Amino acid sequence: MKASAGGGKGRPESPAGQNDTMASGLYIHIPFCLSKCGYCDFYSVTELEKIPSFIGSLIREMELYRGVFGRFDTIYLGGGTPSLLGAGQSEEILDALYRTFLFAEDTEVTIEANPGDLSFEAASSLRATQINRINIGVQSFDDNTLAFLGRRHRASEAVSAIENVRAVGFKNVGMDLIYGVPGQDLGSWLKTLHTAIRFTPEHLSCYQLTLEPSTPLGLRQQKGEIALPGDDLLYKLFMETSRTLEKAGYVHYEVSNFARRERFMSRHNQKYWDHTPYLGLGPAAHSLSGARRWWNHRDLDRYIEETGRDVAPVGGSEILTGEQLRLEALYLGLRTKKGIHLGKFASRYGCDLLSEKADQLSALEREGLVFIAGNHLRPTLAGLAVSDSLPLL
Repeated sequence: MKASAGGGKGRPESPAGQNDTMASGLYIHIPFCLSKCGYCDFYSVTELEKIPSFIGSLIREMELYRGVFGRFDTIYLGGGTPSLLGAGQSEEILDALYRTFLFAEDTEVTIEANPGDLSFEAASSLRATQINRINIGVQSFDDNTLAFLGRRHRASEAVSAIENVRAVGFKNVGMDLIYGVPGQDLGSWLKTLHTAIRFTPEHLSCYQLTLEPSTPLGLRQQKGEIALPGDDLLYKLFMETSRTLEKAGYVHYEVSNFARRERFMSRHNQKYWDHTPYLGLGPAAHSLSGARRWWNHRDLDRYIEETGRDVAPVGGSEILTGEQLRLEALYLGLRTKKGIHLGKFASRYGCDLLSEKADQLSALEREGLVFIAGNHLRPTLAGLAVSDSLPLL
């Protein structure tokens, strides 16, 4: 694997392996938050006065990639907290994107939002832009859980936010929820889950809480001040989440993701799971095309300084080997309900799993973790529950 660091002047070269017939994904990292949640390891800053300078730098970075990728069919405004942007700032960013790049007519345009930012007026302003999908960081409908996580909204604000986005006409609404929080039991989690179901969101992401060592909650865990639930409870929480949501009509299409219909599955996130090219703009954003992956500096000031000199703010890059791509595809594929198409996998990665990994596959089948249906290798629900620890084939 070859790796390099540092930006380059002028326009980046066309990424190796870019296929102009394949629609790519476009991610925009908005690195601003009012405060940092205790579990969050994503790059963010609280210096909101730098938003105008950031937007100018973001537009300059767009220009550096003009014509480098082909066509996009998803835009995802993530963060950070993109909903902190003023009424005209989201529109300014989106207008610049549409001036700079080519997009499909049915492009999925998503914004992440904190419930505390979604007044009726703010939701109306977002609805007036190209945004057609909104993902609300609810995390819980329990105020004690929200306070523990360091969220700045209360459950009542989450309810108001959902009502507001529906009232202004959003037809594709997602919610993020977190389970496996210290002190949480199955009953309290199911109460949050049933509350979410009452609002019939088109998409639900249910994430198990994980704590990175550098986060405030991670530091508390290391000191023994808090403890995450044990494996038995986590397994029960996962299984009951899947059963409850599927009973309510949702498709469990990836370990943490559920959609009310197939058309509501996150088109953008699926690109990450099958090595579809994607471009990331903004500090700390990652990109992939072919075997090349690169990422921007995790530093807003450096990002602003380098884009101001027409320098691509790339902090590092790597060329993935064939083996690395194969292992990634295997790991990511076994996290999805559709699994791995064996013929396409063999053609793309040069590995016939049925013949080359017969013993490993048989062992996983005996354990009830995977099954083969037609030309697909798919995980069972039990397999999805332990997908991060499935033996590598």
